[in-house]
Amino acid sequence: MNHCCPRFGARTTKRSPGEVVAMKRSRIGVLAAAVAVLFGSLAGTAAADSQPIESWTPVARTPPMGWSSWSALRRKFTEETIKAQADVMHDRLAAYGYRYINIDAGWNDHVDEFGRVAPDPNKFPNGIASLARYLHQRGLKFGIYLVPGVPAQAVAADSPIEGTPYRVHDIVMAGAGNTADDKSAKLDFSKPGAAEYVRSQARQLASWGVDYIKMDFVGPGGGKIPADNREDIRQWHAAIQAAGRPIHLELSNSLSIAEAATWQRYSNGWRIEGDIECYSHCVGLTNWDVRVKLRFADAPKWTGFAGPGHWNDLDSIEIGNGDANGITPDERQSVMTLWAIEASPLLLGADLTKLDPDDLKLLTNREVLAVDQAGRPARPVSQATQQQVWFSPDGHGGMTVALFNLGSTEAPVTASWQDLGLRGPAAVRDLWTHRNLGVSRDSFTATLAPHASRLLHLVPRHH
Repeated sequence: MNHCCPRFGARTTKRSPGEVVAMKRSRIGVLAAAVAVLFGSLAGTAAADSQPIESWTPVARTPPMGWSSWSALRRKFTEETIKAQADVMHDRLAAYGYRYINIDAGWNDHVDEFGRVAPDPNKFPNGIASLARYLHQRGLKFGIYLVPGVPAQAVAADSPIEGTPYRVHDIVMAGAGNTADDKSAKLDFSKPGAAEYVRSQARQLASWGVDYIKMDFVGPGGGKIPADNREDIRQWHAAIQAAGRPIHLELSNSLSIAEAATWQRYSNGWRIEGDIECYSHCVGLTNWDVRVKLRFADAPKWTGFAGPGHWNDLDSIEIGNGDANGITPDERQSVMTLWAIEASPLLLGADLTKLDPDDLKLLTNREVLAVDQAGRPARPVSQATQQQVWFSPDGHGGMTVALFNLGSTEAPVTASWQDLGLRGPAAVRDLWTHRNLGVSRDSFTATLAPHASRLLHLVPRHH
């Protein structure tokens, strides 16, 4: 199947000299991140060879990088607050590969004449297309939030379906909602007009300039979301392809691993857990014990499904606002280390207008970002203890290795070359500090504080 699409960022307006320089610098920055260490192909050739042809679009060839509104702003955002986030990304983060500005729940408050969600005019007086243009003019990409099915307002209005003789009552299941948490009506794709409704939405989003869709409340959700949206996702995949614009389709949340092959074939990424945000009984955006630690337990189950075109999503990176993140400096480094070595999307949750200088260093370490963009998810040697070694071959005979102390007291963590499948001595480089640590004969040990980590690159030294 041919999925050729227009090139990303295509535009007809003339760029200013300043914009041209900024975009060139950004591209150079991304390339530098990719080759900062010799990890191998960004595309991850071995993984790519095994992926379904349907996923091969210009979208998500590497894990997406950017920002999402939910963690820091919740529903309290406007066109101007989103532009403020975009300005910081353009000025301080785009050179490192961060591109997406994604607005989450709270952007829409009604439906249009064809039953499609429409923006809140109080928040977006100039419309969504205007905001997308603002971002595109700065070399950024624009993402939006949806849920499957038909909004309750469209059901109440019995809206007509664009380009068809059908109305909403013709295409929904009687009395069937999508999930207990969402009030949308469930589409019945055996009925004429249902697929056309989805295609109408996709065409509209493409006309607005949308580059990314987060589709929330998608099930089966590992027992956590009581819905079956497999056909919705198939239809959205087809609708996006037909719309003629490359659009990343991300699924949320807690997707069922039993349906991993479906998510892999018809989407570009999927949340493997619930929300990373801490909503009660803690201080800050997230919490290590309640929210973050779950990812260490569950990520390895999904490793084999990630690759170019579709990635395991560990949720937002809650780094950027210092103590307001809710996790310690050591925990922040460990979060960034896990997300990077698992090739997770790097979507920042912090308020970019309040960037902490030390956090910014974590978010812009080129060697660590190169690990994420290499797209080679790691596996742990063992999860029998709280002191763990995770590793991933770099494709050139070397190895990327993360050491984690998930325990509550200081402890040594040892990477054994034999456990990693290496023979003989290996040169060790610390990617966080950019330091070569010399050649070790058969292992490397670091004593780590609680919840601390190291990220290493090993290159065999053959006799």
